[in-house]
Amino acid sequence: MGRLTRAQTQERNRAKVLAAARDEFATRGFRDARIDDIAERAELTRGAVYSNFPGKRALYFAVLAQDAEHASDPPHPEPGRTARQALGAFARAWVARLPLATDQQYGHARIGVDLLPEVLADERTRRPFAQLTKLQAILLSLALERLSPGGRLVRVAETALTTLHGASQLAAAAPGFLEPFNVVRACEQLADLDLGDGWQPAHLPHVPRARPVAEPWSPPPALDAVRGEPARLTDDGVVAILGLHRLGAVEEAVRAAPPGAAVTAVLVTSAPDELGPLTRLLLAELRAFLRQAFPPAAWPRLRVVCDEPGVLAAAAGVPAVSDETETAVRVEGGRIVARADGYGACHAAASSQSAPVRRQA
Repeated sequence: MGRLTRAQTQERNRAKVLAAARDEFATRGFRDARIDDIAERAELTRGAVYSNFPGKRALYFAVLAQDAEHASDPPHPEPGRTARQALGAFARAWVARLPLATDQQYGHARIGVDLLPEVLADERTRRPFAQLTKLQAILLSLALERLSPGGRLVRVAETALTTLHGASQLAAAAPGFLEPFNVVRACEQLADLDLGDGWQPAHLPHVPRARPVAEPWSPPPALDAVRGEPARLTDDGVVAILGLHRLGAVEEAVRAAPPGAAVTAVLVTSAPDELGPLTRLLLAELRAFLRQAFPPAAWPRLRVVCDEPGVLAAAAGVPAVSDETETAVRVEGGRIVARADGYGACHAAASSQSAPVRRQA
């Protein structure tokens, strides 16, 4: 075998670091794991670890993201046909992954138990996590609304996620206390609750209109993190470039877009090495739960693309990104025909006057 290129060597070393870190976190937990010990397990230097990951937390997020992205679904998932059934299936998929007191390999099952404590430890992770959870609720709600048309169900989805996150923390802190079937039943009941959910944001009537433009649109290939398949970014619709502090704004595009319009959220961040893996982790977990809970016809139409290098944002005319970025463009006929920036940009681009949108095949 010939000598490896620099890129191949870096890829091999990165894989070795991730495998070593997974074993270290499973054995000692995140708090007690040390970079020096991970380097020793990987048979690399401490410098080689830091050349691939900026710190232990970024490495921890990357391990969890890789595990979530490669996890296999149960052999015979049973998606729900009603909102109640789907919420129950979603909850069953969630609690099935929790570490239980009877687990034979409890150390391996609990690798992720330090995720929320580590998120809480730093404002730089708390705000993105809050918005990523908000995005999860929006996606879950959009799926539920396709099974139960007639009303917004974001509050129901938020309440379900609150219940399930609480179950996760108790499963870790008090092994044996949690009764998974009770959690599932509680989530099923949420589908029948009237939480007074509506869609009347006070700022929308005051949002400036999108600017008409005539710009080329040649997006690079991208993966839809919700479906795990290529995203068709040339379809007519709205593309929203959102920093991790502004993810909830995508609902403005979803609610304002005309029927048949594609809506894509492109997620960007100023800290891709650390927050990029956290983003991919939460989206991969949600994708697995949605796959087990909903039939394909009920999946949310919102696409989500993780743009850690910022190349898709640059193609949309946003060369510099941060966690506060909020830009949206309207795409028609393979060109950008309208653009909006700042607070309310998603609503402005989605509601801009334009020719009728061609329905997707």
